[in-house]
Amino acid sequence: MDVSVVVPLYNEDESLPELEAWIARVMNTHGLTYELIFVDDGSNDQSWAVIEQLAQKSQSVRGLKFRRNYGKSAALHMGFEAAQGDVIITMDADLQDSPEEIPELHRLITKEKFDVISGWKKKRYDPFVKRFTSKFYNWTSRRVTGIHLHDFNCGLKAYRKEVIKSIEIYGEMHRYIPVLAKRAGFSKIGEKVVEHRARKYGVTKFGLERFINGFLDLLSVTFMTRFGKKPMHFFGVWGVLMFFVGGIVASYLIAVKLYYNIFTSIEPRAVTEQPLFYLALVSVLTGVQLFLAGFIGELVTRNGSDRNLYLLEKTI
Repeated sequence: MDVSVVVPLYNEDESLPELEAWIARVMNTHGLTYELIFVDDGSNDQSWAVIEQLAQKSQSVRGLKFRRNYGKSAALHMGFEAAQGDVIITMDADLQDSPEEIPELHRLITKEKFDVISGWKKKRYDPFVKRFTSKFYNWTSRRVTGIHLHDFNCGLKAYRKEVIKSIEIYGEMHRYIPVLAKRAGFSKIGEKVVEHRARKYGVTKFGLERFINGFLDLLSVTFMTRFGKKPMHFFGVWGVLMFFVGGIVASYLIAVKLYYNIFTSIEPRAVTEQPLFYLALVSVLTGVQLFLAGFIGELVTRNGSDRNLYLLEKTI
């Protein structure tokens, strides 16, 4: 099978028939064999009933339904597990992503040998607030991850089958699938300018909480990418640094008191009466805690069930 199109959705019953017909027309025109997987993320409208009707009319349509709303990452994860095509393409169900992009995305993966192609909505039809926050978020993501994509959050992406079978997404990590792919060893990541259309049906699911969660997940995926297998390199370094800084400050205060007691007649303040001593003590204790956190993290990592598992690209 050439292509699996995975479409996560939540309350998009009006757009589904038009989207299915459009995808079928594009696939048939370009002679691509495909499956269309709708993942209903706990919709409370008629979305599932529409999916059932579409599946009865076309053997290419498949459907997965959650009992409640779990989020886009969970929907994509289940869609990826069910996908069987050589190239997996994800797109939103609101008709803002154009299926006309699918043949070129397929070509870039199969002919140009990219692992991941991310869409770039260069011209957007979203409200100003969403466009502004998206630009700031994408700029931050580029700086932190080192992956130079203009639109991490674009729902229109294409992957080689091996990529999505080698990673696991959770929380709100769907934005960072390219980062997870790079961590798994798939480094040929590109992007393509794609058409962005104005919303035709329904209402946007964008909210302030998505913006905040996106940055929290950025910190999480960055930490896991750099230190997930070596937590001591993060916690240990900061722990030792804070321990020595606190120790040096405390030693300095004690040395000053001894100097005044031995070589002068001036009665110095007690070490425990100086605020700097307590700052030094906090630094030492924090350093010990950070070091222990890194040590415990190393124990957990070293004894994990997958510590000796490696993903082989080829074998004979």
